[in-house]
Amino acid sequence: MNNAKYIEIQGVEQTFRTAKGAFPALRDINLTIAKGEFVALIGHSGCGKSTLLNLIAGLTSPTQGAMLCANREIKGPGPERAVVFQNHSLLPWLTCHENIHLAVERVFGQRESKAQLKARTEAALALVGLSAAAQKRPGEISGGMKQRVGIARALSMEPQVLLMDEPFGALDALTRAKLQDELLEIVAQTQATVVMVTHDVDEAVLLSDKIVMMTNGPAATIGEVLSVDLPRPRSRVALAESTQYLGYRKAVIDFLYTRQAHVEKVAA
Repeated sequence: MNNAKYIEIQGVEQTFRTAKGAFPALRDINLTIAKGEFVALIGHSGCGKSTLLNLIAGLTSPTQGAMLCANREIKGPGPERAVVFQNHSLLPWLTCHENIHLAVERVFGQRESKAQLKARTEAALALVGLSAAAQKRPGEISGGMKQRVGIARALSMEPQVLLMDEPFGALDALTRAKLQDELLEIVAQTQATVVMVTHDVDEAVLLSDKIVMMTNGPAATIGEVLSVDLPRPRSRVALAESTQYLGYRKAVIDFLYTRQAHVEKVAA
């Protein structure tokens, strides 16, 4: 297998049928993602970022084109691709431990003992620093902790690909920064391939190896792909004064707000 072409998206289009007729969400999407690469999808609202993520997850199928992961066609969801949504989607009546154990059981239940499943669950909680909250329910913990449980649940399945749809979008700035730093450490540890949808320019530059910038919808496509050649491990404080970091940041802002300036149409 060619690790440089771990995820391949070839000539993909996505058109939705609506009450008002066909809606072309994506057109002519061609993208290659290497194994272990961290890729951010960025663009204005309605540019099809989440649609593209859902296609990689196998939650929807493209109207046209081919999608491959590890040389196999993506035909639906699979345990090798785990998704973390902005809404953590935890079951409120289960504890943090039970929420994660459910995912572990689904993936490994047929071939591992109860002790092994328990150990996997505990390891996932430890990875996101939540061992002490194992017996708490979602209603008893903060928003940031809930999102951590969602990430732990995804990681507990030992996915090859971690797909994240604005996972920190609903959090306050300090909690968001803390989780971004933790995500950098987790990804370094697990070596997972990550595709993340974000609206946040700084988040994209801090976390990514590659930023995929989408043109405005409808019929959105990839406008530009920016390689982020910053050494790892990355320090938020050190990068704040890096001319290289500021250059990447300026390139993304220039694309979004100059070349893809989003004109809001106000109804008369």
